Amino acid sequence: MRLRKRTRKLIRRLQVRTFEKRVRENTVKAKPPHRPFPGTRVYWEERYASGGNSGVGSYSKFAEFKAQILNDFIVSNSIDTVIEFGCGDGNQLLLTQYPSYLGVEVSITALKICQQKFAGDPRKSFKLLDLYAGERADLALSLDVIFHLIADEEFEEHMRILFNSSDRFVIIYSSNTNVNKHDDPHVKHRKFTRWIKTNAAGWSLDRRIANRYPYKGDFKLGSLAEFYIYRRSPSVGGFAAFLRRFHDNF
Repeated sequence: MRLRKRTRKLIRRLQVRTFEKRVRENTVKAKPPHRPFPGTRVYWEERYASGGNSGVGSYSKFAEFKAQILNDFIVSNSIDTVIEFGCGDGNQLLLTQYPSYLGVEVSITALKICQQKFAGDPRKSFKLLDLYAGERADLALSLDVIFHLIADEEFEEHMRILFNSSDRFVIIYSSNTNVNKHDDPHVKHRKFTRWIKTNAAGWSLDRRIANRYPYKGDFKLGSLAEFYIYRRSPSVGGFAAFLRRFHDNF
């Protein structure tokens, strides 16, 4: 009798171990393989299409801080036209007061969200980056965008278009460092001010505004991004305006 009980116990143990082994093997097989970063445009399109948003920087206290700086700047500098490269889902835009605004975006889904969100506002328009046709404004914006440009060619294109699109001011809200101590594949911090010194002739840093909520280890509570406000030299801006008027007349 004891031998039978021991045999039954042994058989049950073997069955349990076999079952646990199969569960572990199936779990390993079911785990999807590591997917390489698909690229900035694909990443953001998939993120918005799956219900994601523009991120913590465009919401709550960060959005309110940015809106206060931008709205004050619009009034104090008599800005009439604004163009933004990387408008995202438009949540930040809800808090800002622009007389005339063009939002440029790489994600089709984000573009549709903005078009629906501001359908009743004739002062705002939106278009895909691929369809950008050289429109210009008093102020060009890049907010929480530069550190999401992973490929060097994307960064170069963004910076070149950003400064070429403005007649008076460029405002960048971003981190400004080459240190990348993180595991986020969609984030790459850059010392963008070096690019400006080398490639943006006629532009000078008017002022830098520190973040009201500086980063202290938790990106949900603080940010590495700060405001960098650039001003175009009056002589350069005036000559550019003259060339545009000449082109329009002839």
